[in-house]
Amino acid sequence: MKPKKPLIVLTGGGTAGHVMPHVSLLSEFYEKEWSLLYIGSKAMERDTMKAHGVEFVGVSSGKLRRYFSWDNFFDHFRLLWGILQSLCILWHRSPAVVFSKGGYVSVPICVAAWILRIPVVTHESDFSPGLATRLIMPLARRVCYSFSASGKFFPPPKGVHTGNPIRRELGEGSPAEGFRLCGFSSEGLPVLLVMGGSSGAVALNEFMYRNLSAILTRFRVVHITGKEKNQEVLQEGYRHFSYVTHELAHLYAVTEVVLSRAGANSVFEFEAVGIPMVLIPLSVGSRGDQVENAELMVGTGRARMILQSELGLERFWKEVEALPPRQKNELHVGDAGKKIVDVLSREIR
Repeated sequence: MKPKKPLIVLTGGGTAGHVMPHVSLLSEFYEKEWSLLYIGSKAMERDTMKAHGVEFVGVSSGKLRRYFSWDNFFDHFRLLWGILQSLCILWHRSPAVVFSKGGYVSVPICVAAWILRIPVVTHESDFSPGLATRLIMPLARRVCYSFSASGKFFPPPKGVHTGNPIRRELGEGSPAEGFRLCGFSSEGLPVLLVMGGSSGAVALNEFMYRNLSAILTRFRVVHITGKEKNQEVLQEGYRHFSYVTHELAHLYAVTEVVLSRAGANSVFEFEAVGIPMVLIPLSVGSRGDQVENAELMVGTGRARMILQSELGLERFWKEVEALPPRQKNELHVGDAGKKIVDVLSREIR
């Protein structure tokens, strides 16, 4: 009789930064012939997983805020309801292990797994642990982390440095297809890619619109604005997208410089494909994780950082001129995926 495939529960959400690393790992999971179930809360998580053929189940989750809001009171009940829902799902499905990528939706699932004595493995992409990771850490068997310098937060044997998983297809983009998507010739000014994360960044968009004419004298611009955050701009050498998916690999293939926020997944992708970065980390209203990520990338010599309050055209030109040239379009993935799969394999009950 053929042995039953282990079921791995994946969880994490709130933003694409908590979901896309799972997508990067799917090929590794399938190579192990594991069955997969994703437990999340948002349509974005559901749609992403279903697009990749992964079963999805939704649960309630309360948002983990760092500020006063009357919603915090109601979110305690949403969290409790999410734990009860997760207990029912995990009891019925009996997974071999739960793998969390953080975000507030992961908390009720990991709490339920701990109650049922199901092994929990979590992965932190940012330099320092976020609130969800800090809550999950006492419940987890292993905590994987991306930056080698983060080891001080995650001492062994619980902490395991794995690196950050990167989608291999990001290194397989076609320059010809990238230029076609943008409506650009293969000859001309270098291409500047501007992106503010999965939901866009208003400050970066406003900087571009305010200075676009000057920037177009030195770059052609590909601008990923975020859904419903774009202005209709018709200028030669400028192309905007509200949101991209599979097109991103082709856009990376033609990019010489990127202007971006400093989310962990994005900066690891830029580094992997060799794109020099000007990073504008989100600082206001955040815990400062993007500032930490940006500072570590500056230390590699592949990035420059500008605080949002200091972002202006003169400073932008100064940091662009200090960047090294783009490396060849070769994806340096490393073995983060294999390391994470190895950790999971050792924790399967």
